[in-house]
Amino acid sequence: MAVCARLCGVGQSRRCRRRQSHNQQDKQSDSDMDIDEEEEERIVGKMRADAELCYEDTGCVGPPNPKSLLDLPPELLVEIFSSLPGTALPNLALVCKKFRQILSTETIWRRRCLEEFGMKEDLRRMEVVGVSSRELYVKLLHPYRHILGLWQPDIGPYGGLLNVVVDGLFIIGWMYLPPHDPRVEDPMRRRPLFRIHMWENNKATVECMYGHKGPHKGDIQVVKKDEFSTKCNQTDHHRMPGGRQEEFRTWLEEEWGRTLEDIFHEHMQELILMKFIYTSQYDNCLTYRRIYLPPCLPSDLMQPGLFKGTYGSHGLEIIMLSFHGPRAKATKLTGDPNVPAGQLTLDIDLNRPVCLPDLEHQRNIEELSRLVLGVHEEAQRDAQGQDTPPVGAEGASVAEGLEPAVTACAEGTGPTGANSTPSQPQPFILPLGVMARNEVYPRTCKLCFYGTGLIAGHGFTSPERTPGLFVLFDEDRFGFIWLELKSFSLYSRLTDQLSHAQAPSMERFEAMLRNMQSWTS
Repeated sequence: MAVCARLCGVGQSRRCRRRQSHNQQDKQSDSDMDIDEEEEERIVGKMRADAELCYEDTGCVGPPNPKSLLDLPPELLVEIFSSLPGTALPNLALVCKKFRQILSTETIWRRRCLEEFGMKEDLRRMEVVGVSSRELYVKLLHPYRHILGLWQPDIGPYGGLLNVVVDGLFIIGWMYLPPHDPRVEDPMRRRPLFRIHMWENNKATVECMYGHKGPHKGDIQVVKKDEFSTKCNQTDHHRMPGGRQEEFRTWLEEEWGRTLEDIFHEHMQELILMKFIYTSQYDNCLTYRRIYLPPCLPSDLMQPGLFKGTYGSHGLEIIMLSFHGPRAKATKLTGDPNVPAGQLTLDIDLNRPVCLPDLEHQRNIEELSRLVLGVHEEAQRDAQGQDTPPVGAEGASVAEGLEPAVTACAEGTGPTGANSTPSQPQPFILPLGVMARNEVYPRTCKLCFYGTGLIAGHGFTSPERTPGLFVLFDEDRFGFIWLELKSFSLYSRLTDQLSHAQAPSMERFEAMLRNMQSWTS
């Protein structure tokens, strides 16, 4: 109520205090909409500025020199209140009777729903079924605003990607699934996990969408800042008449787009069955942690973001590409029993470009290994602070063999750094003996850099970073050649529009990456 005096132009009155006590129930429903003193200062200043501007522009009839907002005509107050954040409106309603009456105007709440949550024609439909814009804002949109955005479910090594959005008349949690292996350039698939609506008893209702029997009762609990959990209250809706065997076959069709008989590789069958058994344990309760999209800087090699990538027998996985000065990092959002979600799958040194030889030499895995391993040894020496390069059997430095290539890069026939772009695309072909899940890959590339990839044994045992080649094809595709595995991963950009997902700052984003690695380390 400290804002009363500043809005009315008088001290806090007994009537204000009386109104406060008479409206305890309303205040409780809006208790999480309180604002701090800094926000109050900003709001009061904005109201004064808006009042002056509106008064001049509209030419409304009123007192010649209004000394407070109470002197302004109602139409001006509606315009001013409509421009304020919804969190400020409950406090305004406690100021005086006039403010409270004006704040019952649907125009104000309709505008808040539109500007803060992107709702348009959906508001008209809500009003048709008897739910006002104010009720929608106060009982649904605002209480659940903290769960909007991107989240990573805690499903052990497998992780995942959940996007919670205002979707029509609902708040829906969509689980994003990669395309069926190996079609990495196909669009993402979506599956609803839960929804929140106001169809029943004019209050928010949470429903679980998992299973094959339609929506059923669920619950959502905000555990702490940037973390919430969902719970299904009717898990019998998840079961199928044919038991676990039917559930597995249905899951396999949805997850992989095929039957077990179509998968001839025995190791791949074991991985698939293992994933089904493990993830089935989480069909009634899940915890989610907030993740952000990486910030974008003008100096970045390409637009950072989310990508789908091929990971051998593990199928397609989702990674997040971000840039940190001279390095590019790819972090897993979905993972596998070897390298789990949250781990740094690729670490690229943008200060170490690699110039590809002609196509004839590109076909030779030994030639590519010589180039990349030479840069790898150089990077290791720099990391260890050694000034003297190792001497080979013929008395020549390994790095000397790279001099012609580096010179060629400097002369403009190849990359010279993270911000360099060659005048024309370079021909590219995979070396013989390098396995690729998808034989359809770009035959030209823009830039290549030395990097390392993370490999490990089952259960994330004996993890190690091994050298490889990062290949930038275009703005939406890149690849990585794993030299030790003799394998190639192709990555394609996830193009879905993801709202409420931008990182507040680079510091917050980097802290999130560190936390993600600690969850599965």
